[in-house]
This record gives sequence, C-alpha cells and structure tokens, in this order.
Amino acid sequence: MRAVLCKDFKGADALEIDDAVTPEPADDEVLVDVRAASVSFMDKLMAEGGYQLRPDLPYSPGTEVAGLVVSVGAEVTRFKTGDRIAGQLWYGGYAERAVVKHWKCALIPPEVDYATASTVLHNYLTAYSALIDRCALKAGEALFVTGATGGVGLAAVDMGRMLGARVIAGVGDMAKGPAAREAGASDVVDYRNGDLRAQIKDLTAGRGVDVCFEMIGGETFLAMARLMAWGGRLSPIGFVGGDIPALPMNLPLLKGYSVVGVFSGAWVEQFPAEAAAAADEVMNWIAAGKLTPRIDRVLPLEQAAEAMQLLARREVLGRIVLETAPGAGAQTGG
Repeated sequence: MRAVLCKDFKGADALEIDDAVTPEPADDEVLVDVRAASVSFMDKLMAEGGYQLRPDLPYSPGTEVAGLVVSVGAEVTRFKTGDRIAGQLWYGGYAERAVVKHWKCALIPPEVDYATASTVLHNYLTAYSALIDRCALKAGEALFVTGATGGVGLAAVDMGRMLGARVIAGVGDMAKGPAAREAGASDVVDYRNGDLRAQIKDLTAGRGVDVCFEMIGGETFLAMARLMAWGGRLSPIGFVGGDIPALPMNLPLLKGYSVVGVFSGAWVEQFPAEAAAAADEVMNWIAAGKLTPRIDRVLPLEQAAEAMQLLARREVLGRIVLETAPGAGAQTGG
C-alpha cells in the first residue's frame, strides 16, 4: 500500500511517499480503507521528535482517519465490514490502510462526508472532554478560548456556542478573527499584540471568565490565572507556546477557582466506553447541523509535507485533510 513515511525526526523534510506493509488488525482493532486523514499539530510535533511518543522509524504519521471497514478483529462487535467509520490513533493514518482500536472509532452518519469526519474525533473530543466532562460549562457563562482558530480551538468555540456560553476567542493575529466569529465567538481579543488583561476585564466588566480553555501556556496562561471569575475553571489543554508555566497557588485560592487539566488522549484510553459514547454524540450533532467543523483545505496524500509546512507557519484555519483518492469531501454513502 502507499503511505507517507517519516524516516527521520526532521519534520516535513523527512516525509516521503513509499510502499509500506499493509497492517493486520489485532483482536480489538479494525482495518480501515482510509479515504481521508486530517493533519494535526500532534502529527507535526511527533515528526519533529518533539512529542512524548517517539515511534520506531520509519513510521507513518496521522492521528485521525475516516474510511470503510475492511475487516475486524475477533473481539470487535460494534463494527462490521463496509461500515463508514472515523478513527483516532497515535500514528499510522497517512496511508491507504490503517488499524484502529475499535473503542476509538465512531460510525459516520450518512449526512457527514469522509473529509469532515476525519477532523472530528481529536478536535471535538478534546472540546467535549474539557467543556462538558471536566468543566461542566453552562449556558450564559463566559468561555475564553486561546488558540481559537486552530482545529481544537475552533471546535471549542463551536461547542461553546452550541452549549449557550458567551464565547470570547483569543487569537494571535486579528486577521483570523472572522473565522472565530463564524464558529460562534461573540468577541475576539488579540493576546499577542494587545493587553490581554485589559481586554478581558473590559469585555467582562471586570468579573473575569468562568471557563478558560487554554492551549498557549507561558505568559498567556499566567495572565488568565489572574482573570478567572469566582468559582471558575482554568483548563490547561496544551502548551503550544513551548513554555510550561508555574502557577502561584494563591491565585486559585483567592477566587475559589479550579485548575482542571485535560488530556483527551488519556481520557479516551482510561474511559473508552464514555469516550465512544461522546464520539457518537458529537457525530450526531454534526449530522444535525448543531456543530460545524472547519476544513481549511483538502490535499492529496502526496502533499503531506506541504500540509505540515502550512501548519508550522500557522497558515491553517481549522484542519487540513489529506485524501487517498479524489472526492473524500463528497463521499457520504461509501
């Protein structure tokens, strides 16, 4: 089979199309004929050797796929050959075939195409885990999302809007503000070029935010630690800025707010039944038009390196999707 292989931990420069051995599903896995695979920041970090997981070389990147079930392992009862599914994996998705744990998959409703389905599980399960499972976001609360125009950030904005929150989007480039507003943000702030503290205080009449979905780390996280409302939930999702901050613990003490860590990959591993149910629920919300994933562009599998370079330059709004054959964005029936 054709696959994009990373042969050295040098990022996009080490990616190339080559022949690879078609994988065989274990007892708890499904073999998927991949029609679409989305490109994530985690893929980029892993290919650069900067992620905590370092696969044996060569390996195929790719954390999310959508396609048709080819075969199932002996323990799999939820899916059968011919089912349209989306699956989440640590790597292996940039290929014509991939194996995925059955409890990390979801059926794709007829209304949802392969390209869209390949962008859902990582982005929206992260948002679901943070906003619904961990932070219990309520209608009318103020939600601040940093990195709001990336794949995960837009999913959080979209889900926050659906849940009835007042969503404030944080961006590092105001030219990306319209994308955040399209996803459901009421307000947009520039944390890179403006005074974040003054902007948040102005928008919330000095009260602060109830929930902060924080992906940048560093000074942005520390600023938000001083901008939480009483009883709020400050949720570190990641540290895209590269700096893992140390939090003065008198800050949550003084306002009675909680620091709620979210690692959706671990949540899926620890609570597979709950995560599978959440994935099905999210897919149904998308099918019903309640949530709208954003695809930046669709590229052929051969342009995986270009996709990763665009991501590195922060020129992506939402997700880039790689397709193994033309038409992934239009296929809804198999």
